[in-house]
Amino acid sequence: MLTVFDSATIAPRERLDAWREITAASMAPTAIDVPDPEAFTARLRAMPLGNAQVATLAYTALTARRSMREIRRSDPEYYEVGLIRAGRQGIEQNDTSALVPRGNLVLWDSSVPYEAIVNGTSLAESALLQFPKRMLPLPVRQVTGLCAVSLPGTEDIGSLLAAFLASLADDRTRCTERDTLRLETIAVDLTTAVLAHHLERENPPLRSPTHTLYLRIIAFIEENLHHPELRPATIAAAHRISPRHLHRIFQQHHPAGVAAHIRTRRLDRARRDLADHRLDHLTIATIARRWGFSRPRLQPRLPTPRRHPTPRLPQPRLDPDFAHGCGGECLGAGPARHQAQRAQIGQVEERGVGDDRAPVAAHPGDRRLPRHRDQVVRHVEVVRRRRPGR
Repeated sequence: MLTVFDSATIAPRERLDAWREITAASMAPTAIDVPDPEAFTARLRAMPLGNAQVATLAYTALTARRSMREIRRSDPEYYEVGLIRAGRQGIEQNDTSALVPRGNLVLWDSSVPYEAIVNGTSLAESALLQFPKRMLPLPVRQVTGLCAVSLPGTEDIGSLLAAFLASLADDRTRCTERDTLRLETIAVDLTTAVLAHHLERENPPLRSPTHTLYLRIIAFIEENLHHPELRPATIAAAHRISPRHLHRIFQQHHPAGVAAHIRTRRLDRARRDLADHRLDHLTIATIARRWGFSRPRLQPRLPTPRRHPTPRLPQPRLDPDFAHGCGGECLGAGPARHQAQRAQIGQVEERGVGDDRAPVAAHPGDRRLPRHRDQVVRHVEVVRRRRPGR
């Protein structure tokens, strides 16, 4: 983990303002008050996990409020799961409040106002997992009922998530950038399992025939992402239901539509393969086909307005001999051409699942796109964030 903030390196009178700034930048803006600003101490360490983040926080007594004002200022649209490692901490959200003891877990939503309170004279400590809400395949309105609720972290399935977060917080392992992408999946899957466990215990409709069918559909999609013909109509036919009923099921149980879910999962798998050195011998177009992006073509996909260029992407100089006449047939070129492709082709994106438009890979002549494979992984994430779930 990277040490982001340590109050021991800052003058006492400047610590609180510095803590406010660093938490607003690295997590989410909150209004923070403390009983004695000059006696305040805090420490923050963080490790990115793909789109998610794990952080360890230690602090003395404070009150953190996130109102609609802070939400309008900045909202990452995250779910946040905290493991209390020291002290006793309280939180209130959605007219629900909990006093969370050491060893327990608590969930809250960055898009809804909340208030967190830490009392006492000793240092409180927590491990925090943050991830985009779109990654959680559970009904939003039901997950809301678990926010600001103390969840057991020492028994049942909650102990698995708690042990996972504690292991990352203790920094006992050394992770490569590609390891963190895999750990992102594990973190979200464990969180999903814990929340589903409590939802099924408290909300019997989750075990209804409709929810059982929804789980079968999700499993079917995961098993068939590599099929180009996977789309809402074929999914509905495989489960002997109408497409309209399929969409209704997703409206009830999923934060995104069917096509958006398929596209997101395919991009996730493609991004993971692009980050895997064992697959360096594969071209980006091959990886696209591997996850169901049929008939990839080498041409620009997302034009950028002239007045608003994409800020974080490089401006590579391209080999004119390679770019000239490449068209859509470069996929059959030899090894040297494949190496040039890998260095210069950027985005893998699908124009929409379930329609007649074909997915594409970007033409090397598009100077807005990244040059290297690691940049491709990040660029896929930029593309996916531009395409919110329908």
